[in-house]
Amino acid sequence: MFTGIVEEIGRIAETGKRICVLCKDVLDGLKVGDSIAVSGVCLTVVGIDKDSFSAELSDETLKITNLSILKKGGFVNLERALKIGDRLGGHFVTGHIDDLATLYEKRNNLYYFRTQPSLSRYITKKGSIAVDGVSLTIVDAFDEGFSVGIIPYTLEKTTFKYMKLGYKANIETDILTKTIDRLLKKESLTTLLKNEGFII
Repeated sequence: MFTGIVEEIGRIAETGKRICVLCKDVLDGLKVGDSIAVSGVCLTVVGIDKDSFSAELSDETLKITNLSILKKGGFVNLERALKIGDRLGGHFVTGHIDDLATLYEKRNNLYYFRTQPSLSRYITKKGSIAVDGVSLTIVDAFDEGFSVGIIPYTLEKTTFKYMKLGYKANIETDILTKTIDRLLKKESLTTLLKNEGFII
């Protein structure tokens, strides 16, 4: 589990089914077997060196995320797994990517992304979303996309400063929204909520 608060920008040293990421801060306390979010994707650390760590990518990860199009020298957002007792500065992020979203417009501090229409039910105005592992508040939601506001601090501390139009970002919609949606699909719970007056 993660929070979407990026700790460091790493740089890709090796690509393929086993990636190597150059970094510094996140190596503190990191062990082989630990989980780490790489641009929002939960990966298992399989090797550690003095200035890098390695992780292996499954076929599913390569299929769904933008880690399949990483290039040597590219930048990624890094966050170590949440520990019990840590502050939850962002929102609950699992590291399980829903889909890729395409950046199609940048206007002032607003970034506009296009997504699959099937995800629109989980993307709500003022709700939370993780974009390349960054916890953000949705400024506006559309049938096929959303916008987020990027403050100067976030721009400086994350890979948003490298994003160009056409960039495909990993997105993870809010786990709480998805869970509620799935629960409401169960007729017994829906009936219960109706009977108790929670929904019409």
